[in-house]
Amino acid sequence: MADMILKLTEHAKIKMAQLCITKEQIKLVIQRGGKFHQAGGYLASYGNIKVAYKPIAKNAYKIKTVFLD
Repeated sequence: MADMILKLTEHAKIKMAQLCITKEQIKLVIQRGGKFHQAGGYLASYGNIKVAYKPIAKNAYKIKTVFLD
C-alpha cells in the first residue's frame, strides 16, 4: 500500500477533512473494494467508504471525491 500514489483534487481534500477519511483508507478502498466503471474513471466501495478515482499511471490515481454510504 505504501507505494500507491494518490493525487487529490481540492474537492477530495475537503471531503476527506470533513469526513475524517485518511489516505490509507482510500488506498484500502481502491485495493480491496468493489469497482464500478463510470464516466471518466471508477467508483470503488469498501465498507461504508466510496472513492471516485481515475488511474493516471501505474499505481497512481487521481482521487476526485470521497464519501460515506
